[in-house]
Amino acid sequence: MAKVLLVEDDEEVAHMVLDWLQGQLHVVDVIANGLEALELLLRSQYDVVVLDWGLPGISGIEILQSMRKHAIATPVLMLTGRSALAEKESGLDQGADDYLTKPFEMREFGARLRALLRRPAQVQTDRLELAGISLDSGNCTFKAGTEEVSLLPKEYAILEFLMRHPNQLFSADLLLNNVWKYDAESTDMAVRTCIARLRKKLASVGKAKLISTVYGMGYKLNA
Repeated sequence: MAKVLLVEDDEEVAHMVLDWLQGQLHVVDVIANGLEALELLLRSQYDVVVLDWGLPGISGIEILQSMRKHAIATPVLMLTGRSALAEKESGLDQGADDYLTKPFEMREFGARLRALLRRPAQVQTDRLELAGISLDSGNCTFKAGTEEVSLLPKEYAILEFLMRHPNQLFSADLLLNNVWKYDAESTDMAVRTCIARLRKKLASVGKAKLISTVYGMGYKLNA
C-alpha cells in the first residue's frame, strides 16, 4: 500500500486511475488544479505522484520544476496527450521519472507505477534554494541572497532539515529525533536555544520571519 497524489483535471481519466489505485489498496489524494497540487506537495509527503501535463493554475511541468527545486525527490509518473519525442524528452529532463501518453491501458499504468514504487529512495540533492536563501550541504555553506552566513553545526543541521520539509510543522521532540538523534542527552531546551540563535542570524540578513513558531505545537520554515 502506498500514498499516492493523483493530479489530473480530466474527470474520466481521474476516475479510471483512482478506481485502479483504490482497487490496489493505495491511499489516494486527487487534485485537479496545479496550484492546489503544488501547495499540497510542499506540506505533505507521498510515495509517488501521478501528474498530468496540462492543468489549470500551473502546468505539470511547472509543478515538477518546483518539486525538484524544493528537493522533493518523490517519483513522478507524467500523464499527457503530448506524444512528440521532444516533449517527452523535456518532461524527463525536468525531473519526471516516467512518462505515459494518453490514452493508455491500465495494465501498462500499473506496471509503470509498480516499477517506480520498487525503486530505492533517491539520494537527496546537496543544494537547496527557497525563499531567497540557499544551502549547499556539499560544502556546508548557507547564503541569504549573495551574503554568506556562518552557522554552527546544529544550526546548519536544523536549517537543512526544515528546508527539506518546507511548510511542515515539527514539534521539538521530532526535531530532537531527526537532528539530535545520536545525542541522547539533548532536551527540548537544546532545540529552543538552537532555534533562537538561528533566528538571530536569519534576522541579521532580513529573514527574521523565515522560521515561525506555532505555540504549543512546534516550528516550521515558511517557504
